Amino acid sequence: MAENNLLSTPSSSFTGESPQPSPGIMFLSGGQSEVEATLNLNAMNQSANPWHVSFSYARALQNTCLKTWGGRPENVKAAQEALLIRAKANSLAQLGKYTGEGESDEAKKGMFVKNYAY
Repeated sequence: MAENNLLSTPSSSFTGESPQPSPGIMFLSGGQSEVEATLNLNAMNQSANPWHVSFSYARALQNTCLKTWGGRPENVKAAQEALLIRAKANSLAQLGKYTGEGESDEAKKGMFVKNYAY
């Protein structure tokens, strides 16, 4: 979904379709890069919504961290730093204040895998 479509999607698409007492509406971010998922989260939080609007954070948090770690104990500190960068970016996006500036090339890589099956 294009970022500009997300600005109106949560409140307009779900008004009247979801019960008001719902604590939130969550979206999946499958295949998006970490940066794209974070930008989309930011877009969804640019205006007030009747619910907490978010998405599955796995894509937006873990890819760079896991690649940095690579299962090697000597990479734990660098992986923790990568995770902290992603967590801060998504914290800003949840507030609608993420800009995407200074992101690594790794975080910009898409994660879509054609014909992937679980």
